[in-house]
Amino acid sequence: MDGTSSPFKSLFDSAAINEALRQNKAVVCAISASYISTFAGYPLDSLKSRLQTSRNAVTIPRLAARVFQEEGIKGFYRGLWIPLFTISFVRAASFTIYNSTKDTLRNHNFLTRNQLVDVACIGGLGGATAGALISFGSAPFELVKVRRQLEYSIAESQGVRIGKPPGTVQAVKDIVRTNGYRGLYNGFPLHFLRDTSGTALYFLEYDGMRYLMGRLPSGEQGPTPSWLPMPASIVPFFCGSFSGVTSWALIYPLDVVKTKVQTRALAGERKRGVWETFHRLVRGPNPSDPRSVHEGITRIYRGLGISALRSITTHGLLWTFFDLVANYIDRLPPPDERLHLRMVFLSRSVYCPKHFILFPSI
Repeated sequence: MDGTSSPFKSLFDSAAINEALRQNKAVVCAISASYISTFAGYPLDSLKSRLQTSRNAVTIPRLAARVFQEEGIKGFYRGLWIPLFTISFVRAASFTIYNSTKDTLRNHNFLTRNQLVDVACIGGLGGATAGALISFGSAPFELVKVRRQLEYSIAESQGVRIGKPPGTVQAVKDIVRTNGYRGLYNGFPLHFLRDTSGTALYFLEYDGMRYLMGRLPSGEQGPTPSWLPMPASIVPFFCGSFSGVTSWALIYPLDVVKTKVQTRALAGERKRGVWETFHRLVRGPNPSDPRSVHEGITRIYRGLGISALRSITTHGLLWTFFDLVANYIDRLPPPDERLHLRMVFLSRSVYCPKHFILFPSI
């Protein structure tokens, strides 16, 4: 057998593919589950952004009907391609950082007890680390997504009527031309705070709920508690939905302020600070005739219902398919020791411009 071609041939061998899936289990699970959950929940996310920036109260069915009438089905998926790919890779990186952080803390004997507080807190710390680091890369894509979702609203605020909104690439060019590359980070402090706190709460709640629902230290699902019996296959969807909805509800006002700040920046309107934006949302633009606090809080949480539905859909599906793919990988045939060593050698191969140097086949 030719020693040079054998490593490449092994890449297309089913046993080699199975070994690669095992070695990259978290990334494979996160990306595949994220594609499905993002596509399913994106129309609800688009409606959420429109509700947050709408100056007038409007029901979700009426808003959906207006979007369909003015833009068709494409209107619900405007700007989908960037989050479809970026969110998937962001989640893969987020899961990797989250798991690595937990492993590092456990290796230093920090929060290692099999108790609710330790399990939840170590998940929260892993989530906070992941959210903070990922926010630096995700902020520009989030801004472009907001721009694409709110093209018509931004044009209306500028007194411009557009027939066909620009594509994603043109939207990026418009932002850079108007505000430079720094414009891609408009509202970044709020984005950083939202992602760090939101991801921390999310993983804290998810790990805590999975512990309460009977997940074993090995990661396998044990019997569910007697006070909330349910089939084991539903547990990931239930815990994912619960943690997604509750964590999002807690940081929702911060997301509303972030969206308003970014929308004004994209429309070229006068910059308002965080406190001024929040105060105007709660108390209204007219100081002589302020809204009641109750009315203001209702205004802040406009769109929460659609956000809750989106969270149930996306996060429930995310963890359901994450566990399905993980269980599929766990059931793959056991690895051959010689193949395992070959995959390790391949992963450590050295690349240089003129030669691709591989360890010889075993």
